[in-house]
Amino acid sequence: MTNNGNGGVKINLVSKAKLDDMSLQEKIRFILDEVQQDVILVLEEGLDPNEEAKLIESTMIEIDPDNFTGIEMESQRNPDEVSIIGKLFRRSTYGGKASMTVVGPADKLRTVYKDGDSIEAMVLSEPQEATAV
Repeated sequence: MTNNGNGGVKINLVSKAKLDDMSLQEKIRFILDEVQQDVILVLEEGLDPNEEAKLIESTMIEIDPDNFTGIEMESQRNPDEVSIIGKLFRRSTYGGKASMTVVGPADKLRTVYKDGDSIEAMVLSEPQEATAV
């Protein structure tokens, strides 16, 4: 795990402005490069569903059991308007950009709890078997 020289974990808080200046491919490459170096990213403005899908697709291509086990990703979204079908099934639709996204190495980051207001994650000190993409 990347550390700061004192045995700590490196977590980068990435501003909306930094990501806004990047194309989709640059954004995906930036995220993958950081995560492959065992850095956990907290994106001030999260990814939209298309960006998340592209990140997952790119991750699947780059997985290497010896060097890169994949990513753990969790996004915080606020519900948009509830659709008629959503009302029938008591579900709201979620779309657009997430208000925050947390991305890290799958063997070192675990989502513990998520609700409409927060994401609780655990950073593992010892690598675990990956369960994410």
